[in-house]
Amino acid sequence: MSRMPIRIAVLHFAHETVTFLKNDTMLEDFVYDGSPASGEALLAHDPRSYMGGFVKVAREHDGVELVGIESPLWPRTGTGSGWITEEAYETFAAKMLSELQAQGPFDGVYLSLHGAMGVRGVARPEAELARRVRAVVGSKAFLVGTFDPHGNEDEAFLRHADMAFTVKYFPHYDSHLQGERAARMLVRAIRGDYKPATVTQRVPILSATVLQWTGASPWMDLVQRALTWEAREPDLYVNFFFGFPFADVPDVGMTFQVMTNGDPALARKAADDLATAAWRRREALLKSTRVYTIPQGVSLAKQAMATGAAPVVLADHSDRSGSATWLLREIIEQDLSDVLIATIADAGASDALKARGVKAGDPFDMQVGGLVDESAGRPVRIQGTVLNAVEGYGQLWVTVKFGRGNVLVLSRYLVQVIEPQPLAALGLDLTAFKAFAIKSRVHFRRGFDDSGFAKTILLVEPASPFLGTVRLDALPYENVDITKFYPYGAAELFLSS
Repeated sequence: MSRMPIRIAVLHFAHETVTFLKNDTMLEDFVYDGSPASGEALLAHDPRSYMGGFVKVAREHDGVELVGIESPLWPRTGTGSGWITEEAYETFAAKMLSELQAQGPFDGVYLSLHGAMGVRGVARPEAELARRVRAVVGSKAFLVGTFDPHGNEDEAFLRHADMAFTVKYFPHYDSHLQGERAARMLVRAIRGDYKPATVTQRVPILSATVLQWTGASPWMDLVQRALTWEAREPDLYVNFFFGFPFADVPDVGMTFQVMTNGDPALARKAADDLATAAWRRREALLKSTRVYTIPQGVSLAKQAMATGAAPVVLADHSDRSGSATWLLREIIEQDLSDVLIATIADAGASDALKARGVKAGDPFDMQVGGLVDESAGRPVRIQGTVLNAVEGYGQLWVTVKFGRGNVLVLSRYLVQVIEPQPLAALGLDLTAFKAFAIKSRVHFRRGFDDSGFAKTILLVEPASPFLGTVRLDALPYENVDITKFYPYGAAELFLSS
């Protein structure tokens, strides 16, 4: 017997918004070659992540039609920008809703989101988008979303959507898997084989993202506990939102969500168990990763290089703009050699170099980085020789050799280097470097740590309480009462400890 055809609308709107940065994320930041995308271009834009997993599994089912609704992709600024303007959000939301109305009706909607989007004037933008989508497609359609674990999500999204699936690992190895799950369960729900029953449980813990590496306990243990629940209870799914503290939004912090097939009591049991386990480990959760001041880290790197414990990774987890020069300055002051610094973001320098047609062999003498805000520090003068200048991924990449075998990679936007191999595409011999100074929190571990590439890994931050450090109480929150979260105040014992 043939099944009734299913029509699913596919939308994308994602950003991890650092609301404390001074540069707003503008409408034009989402508009570039390839973005917005619609139709097959949207469905094919990220084959190894959420979208790719969703499309793959949805198309394994007979009679399923996917309709790519025109949507903005990630802004060209990546995560190195602040509040999304109301104009940007409303412009794209209105366009998506208009197309949903015009191309409907739909049996289901897939929302590819992040969870830490911050929009001026919109308290919970992902939940608000779900509310508006629901108003267009009606009560009978099923809505599913996929999220990053650094989302700040309470129960609001699931008031309007039926299901959500969140990545469990950091680095985010399982985004494709969560997209697959979203497609499979959406089709099952539409066909009446799954009746979502969800429970949300907040936990008053606020932690810097650098501490949330799931390759070590106790974060690893909480992920494993979630996986154990999923393994032992058929049709039960767990979302573990670690939280994103660099967004000044009312739903900031840790959240567990559990979904079952029509069994809310089981969902409650699992959610309470997971939240209790997290609360019991609250002290250990904030002590799982050692972070050094930048002077300490550079000194330790110098020792490691001298004793053969290289290559070394110096990961400045705190730089949220990409323009920070604290680590670069300290490398110069302590006279490290054979260091690859990737990258310093400097839009002005990048535009100036592009305007004058920079090329390999050109002398280089410029002040770079700094100044975008207090956390970026002062510019640093670099004198050397241009090794290469190439266009790629929407920006100009300039490599400059200076000092004793050091190389600086200059970019226009924040770049979080995740793996060493793409740096070789800039014409660099990776074996020539004893240290890699990068801007990353945890994602770099997939290419530098999990692979065994680096012998020494040092996470560093400035000695002062600037944006991005582990000292969250130094941030000027306006929408968050930090004293209601552990460890910054007397967080009430909401569960038995």
